[in-house]
Amino acid sequence: MRNQLPIKMAVIGAVLGLSAPALAGTASSNLTVNTTVTANCTISTTAVAFGAINTLSAANTDATGTVAVTCTSGAPWSIGAGAGTGTGATLSVRKLTSGANVLNYALYTDSARTTIWGDGVAPTVKYSGTGSGASQTSTIYARVPGSQSTAPTGSYADTVAVTVTF
Repeated sequence: MRNQLPIKMAVIGAVLGLSAPALAGTASSNLTVNTTVTANCTISTTAVAFGAINTLSAANTDATGTVAVTCTSGAPWSIGAGAGTGTGATLSVRKLTSGANVLNYALYTDSARTTIWGDGVAPTVKYSGTGSGASQTSTIYARVPGSQSTAPTGSYADTVAVTVTF
């Protein structure tokens, strides 16, 4: 019987070997993923509202508005302003109109109202900065000079094109 033990072991080993699962083959590769983030900006404004003014007064009437820009992080931007739609308007002397009637005003980048906001060509400047991905707000300073007594009563308005360049 001693001789049967190696045979039994061989039979058990063969049976176990036949019942072992077959190994599956594998292969692998790397998937490359990429993109490009482009510079983008959005812009919005809040109106400059002077309210009711007295054109007989020598005092200036001041008001403010805002321009907000949201640009892709790291994107340099600048915001320029046109002269407005009033006939004969320039960047330094814009025109509020009521029909054919005109009331002069100006837009500035500083609270002292000394630096004209315009297209960036001297003597005007643009607002500028670098995008952070969050809204960045700049104040628009405006002034209607006093002593414009020839402007008759009425509601005056102007539209100024504001452009962000990035």
